[in-house]
Amino acid sequence: MLMKDPRTSIVFKSIFGNVFLLAVLSVIVIIIGYRGFTSALLTQYADGGFRTADTAASLIDINKMDEYEQSGGVTDEYMEVWNSLDSLCNSQGVTFIYVIRPDKSDYGHIKFIFSTINHESEFTPYEFGYLRETTNDEYRTKYKAIYDGQSAGELVVRDKGYIETDTHITTMIPLKDSTGKIQALLCVQRQMDGMARSRLDYIKHILIALVALALIVIFGQAVYMRRVFLDPVKKITSEAVRFAEENAVKEGRLTDTVKNIDEIGTLAHALDTMEDRIEKYVNDLASITAEKERINTELSLATRIQYAMLPHIYPAFPGYEEFDVYASMNPAKEVGGDFYDFFLVDDRHLCMVIADVSGKGIPAALFMMASKIIIANNAKMGKSPAEILKSTNETICSNNHEEMFVTVWLGILDIKEGKLTAANAGHEYPMLMQPDGEFELFKDKHGFVIGGMDGVKYKEYEIDLTKGSKLFLYTDGLPEATDENNEMFGTDRTLTALNKYRTSKPEDILKGVKSEVDGFVREAEQFDDLTMLCLEYKKSRV
Repeated sequence: MLMKDPRTSIVFKSIFGNVFLLAVLSVIVIIIGYRGFTSALLTQYADGGFRTADTAASLIDINKMDEYEQSGGVTDEYMEVWNSLDSLCNSQGVTFIYVIRPDKSDYGHIKFIFSTINHESEFTPYEFGYLRETTNDEYRTKYKAIYDGQSAGELVVRDKGYIETDTHITTMIPLKDSTGKIQALLCVQRQMDGMARSRLDYIKHILIALVALALIVIFGQAVYMRRVFLDPVKKITSEAVRFAEENAVKEGRLTDTVKNIDEIGTLAHALDTMEDRIEKYVNDLASITAEKERINTELSLATRIQYAMLPHIYPAFPGYEEFDVYASMNPAKEVGGDFYDFFLVDDRHLCMVIADVSGKGIPAALFMMASKIIIANNAKMGKSPAEILKSTNETICSNNHEEMFVTVWLGILDIKEGKLTAANAGHEYPMLMQPDGEFELFKDKHGFVIGGMDGVKYKEYEIDLTKGSKLFLYTDGLPEATDENNEMFGTDRTLTALNKYRTSKPEDILKGVKSEVDGFVREAEQFDDLTMLCLEYKKSRV
């Protein structure tokens, strides 16, 4: 669907971006110009102030400074000097011309000897002999610098807008007698209203130029973007929307209407190519989907066949109260290479098997089915666990062109006596719990894997089970279950989970362990089959 809000268009965003950039640059120019303009005006004001101060100093007989101070400001000679300073003040357009004598003990007070003012200003001059506290530390510092001979003249700029005389600039020079001794300071103060107005006019002109330039950019870029960019993009967008809705290539190609030789033209050509490829892909996908559905159907059938081959009806032996057995398998794929089995060899002996075929998927499942059948056939011939594994290994090795192998734990339980005879062909250690105890790892003797090498012999061992004993068997998919941080569930967590549910029946134990594994793994992918079997020996047959 095409965009309706103009503010979301590329043209608007492009123009806005350029205008924003122009505004940023203008602000930078204004700041730089403002500072340069201010600096130039201050220099001009300062130069004028010092020239006026030098002229004013020439009107005063500095050797008579003490007489001026003692005159009371009423003698003819004093008034003659004052009138000269007053005329100079008004002719030069400055605000004040005054002569002061600071208190040199701390320069905290000043005494006015002469004070003239521009008649057009709103201020009044200080009376002769007026004693005033120095306004701030800046003045004290500059007074002292002049009297200490560190400076031949000082400048004070009051441009902050918070003082009683508004913005102004004051130049001060020392008045030295014929011996070179400083008798007083002559100060010239000039208001900077003109400078403030000039700076304001400068900013206004810049802003007007910015607005005019922004309008030119908006209009020019809008026309340019529409002709060379927006119209072709609209055609490309419209064609993309049409193709998404109709999923069919039209006769007229997009490159026939979009003539751009830049990236827009490349995009139009790419869209034409994409439509051709998508159309071909859709046709191919239909065939692939049909084939995939057939494969899924076959996989589903293989899953059902594999499930049907494993014991899955519980209770498995309702006529036997001496034991309870339960097993489960969760393949990593549709079909797996793990398997378990339990069956009665005769009315007194129960055979239990758990195994793990190398690899996963259909090849492992086929190898698993063959191994299961061979093991079951040998067991039902009345062989011992070691003999069963030996015969199975010989059969598999005789025709194992793919060089696959399987780890197997096999045990035969004397239901009446509780004696378990077992053999291990490279499989995981079983975990055993005796009555009133906890599950512990039973480190039995391992033989070589089935299918790995011909002529291997296997050793048996016996475990005495009493009422309440429990045996737990599993494949490596349990301890090697991995979470999102690649940390494995491990043997310790397996034992902890088993002991958490050790008082439960076998079915609940397996469900509890699976729950613990799921809580540990969370969203991580299952990489291996997870198969478990649990036997509880309940009592001997009377």
